[in-house]
Amino acid sequence: MLKHRAIIWLLLAVNIPGTIYGYIWYGNQLAYTAAHYPDWLLPFVPDSPTASLFFTLALILLLYPPKTVAGVSVRAVIEALAVVTSVKYGIWAVSIIVAGGYQGGAVDWRDWMLMISHTGMAVEALLYARFFICRKMIPVALLWTLLNDTVDYSFGVYPWLPATLEDDVLQVQIFTFLLTLVSVSAAWLASKAVLLQRSK
Repeated sequence: MLKHRAIIWLLLAVNIPGTIYGYIWYGNQLAYTAAHYPDWLLPFVPDSPTASLFFTLALILLLYPPKTVAGVSVRAVIEALAVVTSVKYGIWAVSIIVAGGYQGGAVDWRDWMLMISHTGMAVEALLYARFFICRKMIPVALLWTLLNDTVDYSFGVYPWLPATLEDDVLQVQIFTFLLTLVSVSAAWLASKAVLLQRSK
């Protein structure tokens, strides 16, 4: 059912506006970064929307798979990035909101909306990993995500945290790097399970 074109189009109808809204959500941080940091850091700021963008592109390539060798390779890279980053930032956002609330921060309707949408990001990525051809490119996604983590916490362009977590940046940094490894493992296991099923 998940490969039915109508279902994929329905997911695109949700993910495309969600991706656009995500970049709008990061508007203030992008403007602040542009004013105070080198321009090359800008692509590293909007983590979740970029993950959603990768997954949206992966869905489009599932509908219209490329035929050339180069196209197939690009598709595999995009799918690997889609699974790893969607799982990583989906879980990350929910964890940070919950942690901020646990330490006394207010959790309003926007936070609940973000938790629901980011949980959806992680779930849909794991569900569709079985249909992607991304397994060989997961190491590429690992390198990109570790680079993103390194830039975020070396130059201070990580996503703005709840006020209650501003004194816990080191702990958030450690959690972020560990979550990258967990997300890569989840992507690897999901794709490996598909290969085992297809070999039977």
